[in-house]
Amino acid sequence: MGLQISTRESDDVTILDLTGRVMARPDSDLLSPHLQELVDKSSSKLLLNLTAVTQIDSWSINAIAKTYASLSRQGGSLKILCPSNRLRGVLKLVHLLDLIPTFEDEAEALASFRPLGYSAKP
Repeated sequence: MGLQISTRESDDVTILDLTGRVMARPDSDLLSPHLQELVDKSSSKLLLNLTAVTQIDSWSINAIAKTYASLSRQGGSLKILCPSNRLRGVLKLVHLLDLIPTFEDEAEALASFRPLGYSAKP
């Protein structure tokens, strides 16, 4: 299955739910333009949900790294949610996990975007 991207919001965090194989070529890259569009729209907090990603290639890893760098320069942030063990191994091999915060729990990931001392009202 090719890449499918759905987007949802949680407060001021944009969550991208990626499904399938994140494999890109210059003529069929879906992820990079989607990420660039979000950055251009001033989405400064992005969470990439990789729970349903089965495979990723270097082109797509590069798109994620570029988006992380771009957002960081603008005072924003990008974080990763739930990569599979196989995907985690690939991201670790290219040192992306050393750079980008990664979480196994969505609530914890979303909380990490909040400023220190922030408390949600009951």
